[in-house]
Amino acid sequence: MIDEPQLRLKLERIEALFAGAGTAGERMAAAEAKQRILARLRALSQESRPVEYRFSLGDPWARKLFCALLRRYDLEPYRYPGQRYTTVMVKVPKRFVDETLWPEFQQLSATLRGYLDEITERVVRQAVHQDSSEAPETAAPRALAARDDLGD
Repeated sequence: MIDEPQLRLKLERIEALFAGAGTAGERMAAAEAKQRILARLRALSQESRPVEYRFSLGDPWARKLFCALLRRYDLEPYRYPGQRYTTVMVKVPKRFVDETLWPEFQQLSATLRGYLDEITERVVRQAVHQDSSEAPETAAPRALAARDDLGD
């Protein structure tokens, strides 16, 4: 079971990894990692024009994380009127998305999702019922099976 301080340290290490830091985990290393990533973003912005991206993130936790990551790198997330709440728009150089932003987000998201899954599992088992497993698959009743054969 990972606790919150361990989670923060792991998230800092992920950022340091994408910044190319030699040592990770220290607060100073994480701050320096952010500065290296910002410097890379500035260089890439001068190298090529930012492109407007549309990301669709249905999971509210992932969307919060993604928007926070954009803001961390001084990028402004937005949506146009009429776009779904799950849509996040941003203007950013393609290379930054491909090499840093999206891979870092995926690792951070997987780490955070694992942590949230652990907490949810523990709380449900303790407060609701010990068996929190998924519902098993069973054969459909004959009436439903016949309908499925008709293309319903």
